[in-house]
This record gives sequence, C-alpha cells and structure tokens, in this order.
Amino acid sequence: MSRIDEESDVVGPSEPGPDERGTDEAIDDARAEVELLDDETVEAAEAVVEADLAELAKERDDFRELAQRVQADFENYRKRVIREQTAVVERATESLVTELLAVLDSFELALGTLDGADENVRKGVELVYSGLLGALERVGLERIPTEGAPFDPTVHEAVLQEDGDGEPVVVETMRSGFRLKGKVLRPAMVKVGH
Repeated sequence: MSRIDEESDVVGPSEPGPDERGTDEAIDDARAEVELLDDETVEAAEAVVEADLAELAKERDDFRELAQRVQADFENYRKRVIREQTAVVERATESLVTELLAVLDSFELALGTLDGADENVRKGVELVYSGLLGALERVGLERIPTEGAPFDPTVHEAVLQEDGDGEPVVVETMRSGFRLKGKVLRPAMVKVGH
C-alpha cells in the first residue's frame, strides 16, 4: 500500500459538521438539549426573554413617539412655510397693485379728456383701461363706494366739506379709493356734504 492509502485507513471517514447535517437533525438535537434543561433554567431563560421583549417593546414605543414628534414638527414647519410664502406673495401683489393705481388714475383722466378725440383712439384707451382694471379685479382689487355713501373715515379721506346739519355724506369723488382683498390700499378722496 502507498503511504496515502495507509493514512486514509487510519484517519477514516470524517463526521459531517453541523452545517452538513440535515435541518431535521439539528432541530432534534436542540429539542434534546432543551429537554435536558431543568425547570429553573427554563424559567430563568423565559425571564430573560420576557425582559428582552419588554425592552424591545419600550424601544419600539420610544421610536414610534419620536417618529410622531418628527412628523408633527415637519407638518408645523410645512404649514409655517406655506403661511410665509403666502404672506410674501400677498405683500408683493399689494405693492404692485398700489403702483398700478397711479396708472389706473391716469387712464381715468385720459378717458375724461377724450370727448372730442377720434372714436378709434377713445375705444383703444377704453379697451386698455378695462383690461387693466379687469386684471386688477381678478387679483382682488375693488373700488370703495363713494357717491351718496355715508362718510366713513376708515375708507374715505375728506378733502372738502360743505356745511350742513345732517349726517355727513359723500357728495363728490376727487380720487377713487380701492381695497385689495378687503384691506384698504388707498382711501377715496371725497367732498363731504351734510
């Protein structure tokens, strides 16, 4: 016999390792080990498992609470950003509309002076004026009522006054006043009579 054959006869076949055994055999071995444990050891193991489960449940609850807080903080942040963006847009709109009121006044003055002008010129100016006014109304601009309305110092600015005994009433409008989404942008300049 060769030296290799001699060694193989001596060593013999190797036993299969735990990974090479079947799953059923490994389960049977584990069950046999559990059966060998005494009641005190089993109770101690159960106590450790219960303690681990309680700790895991506490961690789960802590993480759930943290996630809920983060979600609430994010929702508050999102709402605050939307409010701030809306406020910025409203301020920008208000600023632009306030600047365009002077243009609107100029158109109204121009319309008042076009009595003897060419009909096409008059229609062109009226068309541009109504387009501008329509665009401003779509963003929330509204004219403050004046002629015949009771005088209201929050929306009317009295520049002339006629003497009388009754309640003050607007008798003439010198310059139109406007509100933007309910906020007074410019009070109406009026003549007040009694």
